[in-house]
Amino acid sequence: MTNIDYEVIGDVAHVRLNRPEKHNGLTLDMIDDLAKAADRAAKDRSLRAVVLSGNGESFCSGLDFASTGAQRARVMRSLIPKRHTAANNFQAAGWAWRNVPVPVIAVVTGHCFGGGMQIALGADFRFAEPNADFSIMEARWGLIPDMSLSVSIAELTTIDIAKRLTMTGEIFSAAQALEYGLISGVADDPYAAADELINAIRERSPDAVAAAKALFEQTWYNGSRLSFPVEQALQIRLLRGRNHAIARKAGLAKQTPEFTERQF
Repeated sequence: MTNIDYEVIGDVAHVRLNRPEKHNGLTLDMIDDLAKAADRAAKDRSLRAVVLSGNGESFCSGLDFASTGAQRARVMRSLIPKRHTAANNFQAAGWAWRNVPVPVIAVVTGHCFGGGMQIALGADFRFAEPNADFSIMEARWGLIPDMSLSVSIAELTTIDIAKRLTMTGEIFSAAQALEYGLISGVADDPYAAADELINAIRERSPDAVAAAKALFEQTWYNGSRLSFPVEQALQIRLLRGRNHAIARKAGLAKQTPEFTERQF
C-alpha cells in the first residue's frame, strides 16, 4: 500500500496514514489503500480492534489538491459507484470501516480536516488530543464533503451543526468537537484512551462484539418493523455459537472466559 502503514500488534491492527511531511494529506493512492486496509482487517478473524491514526504531527489534513489536481481523469473515475455497493472510491475510504466486524478507533492528533475528518467519522470511536483541531474544509474549495460524511455526521450531531460546519468550513477545537458529539473523548494521551477501551472490549465475546456492531449498523435509521428481524437473526446466530457457550459457562462459574477466534 502507498503511504499507508498496516501493522498487526497482538490482536490489534494499526492503520497509519504515512505522509507526515504533508500532514498526511490524502492522495488518490492513499484513498484506495484505506479501503483495502479495511477489507484486510475485515477478513482477519484474529483481530479484536483496529486503531486508525496518522504518523507525524497530524491525523490528516484532507485531500492533497496539488497531487490530485493533476489526475482529473482518475478523480472522475473514482467518483463512479462500485457495482456491489452504493459507495465510490472516495466514500469507501471513510465508510469501509463500518464493515469491519471489530471496533475501529480513530486517534486524532494535530489537524483533522476535510477528508481526514470524514475518515475519522467513519470509525466507531474517536479519541483526540486537547490541541487537535477539526474542519469540514471542503467549503473553502467550493465543494461539499463527499467521503461518506452525509451519513456519518447525521448519526452524531444535529442538522443545524452539520449545516453550519459544512457551509462555513470553520476550524473548531477538540473541546467543541466533543460538545458537538463528533468525538468520543478528549485525552492528553488519546492512544492510551483507545487502549483502555480495547481492553474493556477484549473481556467480551468477539462474536457478541461483532454482532453488536452489525446490529446498529443495520438498524440505526430503521423502524421496528425492519430492525426487529435483524436483532432476532443476530441473536439466534450468537446463541448457536461457541463463544456464547464459553461466556455462559464462565459467567455461571464466576471465571474469566477464554474465547475462541471470532466466528462472525
